Amino acid sequence: MKNIIDELSWRGLIQNSVPGVEKQLKKTTTIYIGFDPTSDSLHIGSLLPIIILIHFQKMGHKSLILIGGATGFIGDPSGKYDQRIFLKKKTLQENIESIKKQLSKLLDSYSKKIEFINNFDWIKNISFLEFIRNIGKHFTINYMISKDSVKKRIQDNKKYKGISFMEFTYTLIQGYDFFYLNKKKNCLLQVGGSDQWGNITTGIELIKKKTGKKAYGITFPLVTRTDGLKFGKSKKEGNIWLDDNRTSPYKFYQFWINISDIEIENFIKKYTFFSKKKIEKLILKHRKNPEKRLLQKKLASEITKWVHGKKSYEKVVKISHILFGKKYTNNLFSSLDEDILNSLYDNIPHMHLPDKDFRKGIFLLDLLKKSNLFKSKSEANRALNLNSIYINKKIIKKNILLKKENVIKKKYILLQFGKKMFFIIKIE
Repeated sequence: MKNIIDELSWRGLIQNSVPGVEKQLKKTTTIYIGFDPTSDSLHIGSLLPIIILIHFQKMGHKSLILIGGATGFIGDPSGKYDQRIFLKKKTLQENIESIKKQLSKLLDSYSKKIEFINNFDWIKNISFLEFIRNIGKHFTINYMISKDSVKKRIQDNKKYKGISFMEFTYTLIQGYDFFYLNKKKNCLLQVGGSDQWGNITTGIELIKKKTGKKAYGITFPLVTRTDGLKFGKSKKEGNIWLDDNRTSPYKFYQFWINISDIEIENFIKKYTFFSKKKIEKLILKHRKNPEKRLLQKKLASEITKWVHGKKSYEKVVKISHILFGKKYTNNLFSSLDEDILNSLYDNIPHMHLPDKDFRKGIFLLDLLKKSNLFKSKSEANRALNLNSIYINKKIIKKNILLKKENVIKKKYILLQFGKKMFFIIKIE
C-alpha cells in the first residue's frame, strides 16, 4: 500500500497530525470526514476534504461521510463572530439531501464504496442527563475553554459576541461522534479542516478514556476568502458555491483563473490529482512565461469540468473569450448567437428591464445606477468622464439616451466598467 501521508504532505494537504498516524495508515483504516448541512450547497472549501477522501479511497482505505444532522442544529463556533441562525428541521433535512447529491456526483465512481451517515440517527436517542453523565464527566471546563474555537469567542469581546452554552457543547458532541463511529464502525481516524483540531482531539481523548484505544486525527489547511473568513462561514458575498444557482459556472471558473502567481503552485498541488512529476513539469513551464497563466488555466479547466461538467466548462471559456478577447469588437459582439447571449446572461451579473421602461427612454447614467455597477450617478459619471464605460464592447464618452442601435438581438445590452466588470441587461 502506498504511503498516504507522503502523498498528502507533498501536496500541502496536512497541517496537523496525531503521532503514530503514518504507521496506522500502512494498513487499511476506516476514516471519517464530516460535512456541515447549514446550507443547501457545498463551497470550494468543501472540495479539499472531498479530494482527500478520494486520495484515501485510491489507496485502499475505507471512508465514512458524516453529514451533521444533529450538529447542524447547533453550529460549530470556530471561525465565526456570532451565534448561528437556527435552521428549521425541514430546511436542515433539505440541505442534507442536497449535499448528499452534490457529494455523490463529485465522488462519482467512489460514492458507492463510501458510506453516508447522519449523526442525528444516534444523537436523537440520547437524553440530556445521559449525555452529561456519560460524556460530560470526562472533560473539565478548563479543557473545553482551552480549545481555540471557544477561547477566541470568550477572550475577544470586541470582535466576537461571546459564545452560548449550546455552541460551547459542540466539541463534546463531535467528540461523541468519533467515539460512536470508533465503537460501531471501527473508525480510527478523523480528518477535518485546521479549525477542527480541537474537536478532533476531543474525540480522540474520549475514545482513550472510554475504551483505552488509540485513535488519530489529521487536519488540512483552510481555504479562506479575501476577508480572511473560512468559505461557508458567512452568507455575505465572497463565498464560491458549488451550486450553479448560487455561483455561476463563469464566476466559479474566474475564481481559479484569477488566483495569484504566489498561490497557484500550491493550489495546483491541492486541487488536482496530477502526479508529482506532471505538476513539477507544469510549474517549470509556467515559471518561464507566467503572463500566459498556464497553471491557472490548467487548474480552472480541471476543476470546472469536475464540478460543473464539460459542457458548462466549454461555455464559460467561450464567455471569457467574448468578454476579454481582443477580437470581440463591437461588430463581432453584435453578431453573436442568442444561445451565447443567454449564457452570458445566466453567468454574469444581470438585470431584467421591462420593454415599456426602455421605450419610455433611459439615459446611460440612470441604467448604470440601476445596474448597481455604481453606488451613485455621480460615481458613474466620473467613470464616464475617464472613458471607462463601454456598451457592447464599444467605448462611450457621454451620457447618451439609449436607443435601438444599442440593443443586441432586440433584447441585450452589455455594460462594461474598466477591464473586468461586466453587467448584462435583458429587455423584454
